[in-house]
Amino acid sequence: MAWTTREQRYFMRQVTRHALLYTEMVTTGALIHGDTARFLAYHADEHPVALQLGGSDPAAMAHCAVLAEEHGFDEVNINVGCPSDRVQNGTFGACLMGEPQRVADSVAAMKAQVSIPVTVKTRIGIDHQDSYEFLHAFTHAVNEAGADQLIVHARKAWLSGLSPKENRDIPPLDYPRVHALKQDFPALPMSINGGIVDLDTTADQLEHVDGVMIGREAYKNPYVMAEVDRRFFGSDHAVPSRSEIVDSMRGFIADHLQAGGALKDITRHMLGLYHGQPGGRAWRRVLSEQAYKPDADLNVLDAALARVEPLEAVA
Repeated sequence: MAWTTREQRYFMRQVTRHALLYTEMVTTGALIHGDTARFLAYHADEHPVALQLGGSDPAAMAHCAVLAEEHGFDEVNINVGCPSDRVQNGTFGACLMGEPQRVADSVAAMKAQVSIPVTVKTRIGIDHQDSYEFLHAFTHAVNEAGADQLIVHARKAWLSGLSPKENRDIPPLDYPRVHALKQDFPALPMSINGGIVDLDTTADQLEHVDGVMIGREAYKNPYVMAEVDRRFFGSDHAVPSRSEIVDSMRGFIADHLQAGGALKDITRHMLGLYHGQPGGRAWRRVLSEQAYKPDADLNVLDAALARVEPLEAVA
């Protein structure tokens, strides 16, 4: 939430044409009773893109799945992994691991209404319910309900005592548990998530599971995804350079500014493009200091690019 916005997703689509992108999590209540058009808005170039839902009422989940399909999303995903207090108070997210039948009922209700894939993202456990048997029973329930894919964050979640940020770092990763789960459910497409920061590790994981979800690293260091299309999707398109990615954003940024948007809405997602590169710190500094000004425009992007382009050519 507040990270994989439509601006961020458009930017990532300039890096990879084929990786599946996920929206921010939107609750069923917000989608049904709030600004539906805003929550379902995306750029046509974002495909393939999945709508990520938070909720626990099967009828409401099915209704939102229909909205997702009507608006052209390629997948609808149930979030059973977020551990924040706000999510728990709404009885969705990671706490739903403790109610596998409720999740299964939502999957079944959604599958009955839409033809697009219905997927579930979960943890390997919650609190003291962290045995393999617990994870297996949860997986069995959603599999029987017809889930099209399970995406497993290979950490358990502590619903109390740890912040959402701490829940992404402190509970230890357990990749072998996810690999064992795939062996026990060979027909259920399964992706792994958590702590994966490079494509070599991705390739290693694909020896055990069907897919890999990369979250924080793709945000912090988006160019790590630049080789994904060629390496995993068989694409013969040239890998874009960082400066080519910046240039491909110009039209989108101009349209956003013309519509009354702010430059920072987009450039805050681009700060990591030159992560680890000569001039990367200057790139971030120019964007961070200047894009937040009320009159910031494409000249700010040019100023930031001028700090790295000569260095990129040398590198």
